[in-house]
Amino acid sequence: MSLPAPDSDALAASHALQHQIAAEIARNDGAIPFVRFMELALYAPDLGYYSGGAAKLGKDGDFTTAPEISPLFGATLAHVAAAIMAQTAPRILEFGAGTGKLAFDILTEAASAGIHIEQYAIVELSGELRARQELALAAFPQVVWLDGFPDSFDGAVFGNEVLDAMPVNLISKTPAGWCELDVSIADGQFVFVERPAGADVAVQIAAQVPEADALPVGYVTEIHGVACGFMRSLARMLINGKGGAAVLFDYGFPAHEYYLDLRATGTLMCHYRHHAHAEPFYLPGLQDITAHVDFTAMAVAAQDAGLDVLAYMNQASFLLGSGLGDLLLRTDPQQVKTYLPQASAVQKLVSPAEMGELFKVLAVGHRVELPEALLSADRSHRL
Repeated sequence: MSLPAPDSDALAASHALQHQIAAEIARNDGAIPFVRFMELALYAPDLGYYSGGAAKLGKDGDFTTAPEISPLFGATLAHVAAAIMAQTAPRILEFGAGTGKLAFDILTEAASAGIHIEQYAIVELSGELRARQELALAAFPQVVWLDGFPDSFDGAVFGNEVLDAMPVNLISKTPAGWCELDVSIADGQFVFVERPAGADVAVQIAAQVPEADALPVGYVTEIHGVACGFMRSLARMLINGKGGAAVLFDYGFPAHEYYLDLRATGTLMCHYRHHAHAEPFYLPGLQDITAHVDFTAMAVAAQDAGLDVLAYMNQASFLLGSGLGDLLLRTDPQQVKTYLPQASAVQKLVSPAEMGELFKVLAVGHRVELPEALLSADRSHRL
């Protein structure tokens, strides 16, 4: 691959993480499940991609998210939050707040529109990102940081590109049945090795993959056990409260679209300096590793844990149904120099050729209803 070279400090950090992973492989009879490799690559203390010190978002990072594209994304969510908080409590909880841009834009719009937010809590695993958030949100005293799920929560919950960063198991169809892809070492390099799927993974395959037995030999895909666990924890938190809703944005598919022949090599993808590739062993700790989200599995996990599936739709339908177009028109189209950049950014958020169709929105909740304008675009029957 032809990718930008890291500086010496970054390379040293990656080498340190590689040694740490290699030592764990040695302690575990020469192989670890890929889900554990991905967990270490992303979250190993001080060295993992999200727990280390490298910039991750924006032009100097590895990828750009919707809040970085336009402040109208967050402004729109402020009004979604207002509709949820009117039925629950004036609190917001955000998972994985990135640079703090989404929180900043929600709080700025709320202040302007007279939307009362008593508390804005952020759960952030990255020390580098939390430090950036603290600087960006210094003007908002209602912001607090949490180390994990609170026991209970009432209000609006947001997660933008959170589920795709959760570690996954990789599985492969062989003539003998489904195998897990573990990570071992050969000739000093990380390599995949096959191991018959354990009972727990076999149960997940049966529950998650439609017609798994009919898929061809050689088919590779992901099992989303960690993300399903996240949805169950989300359910416990909201059910322990008096009411709330979680709105999750990510790229992915419902199950009947996820496990197709055209995705026979899986959806695992890596991001490094705005370059996308499919080599998860490249410079561990310096690149993001993601997998597309199985939204059916997420919805079923939430529902089985007691939540209602409130809506599922593409990002374009959600944002437009939530008033994004009206917020754009607060800028006079005749003011071309101001309006055109905003309109161009909105186009990236809603165009089917950009983020509008690729990104989906899943809303789940407890004792909460979404506005009618949103429900008209609901596709939850397709999950």
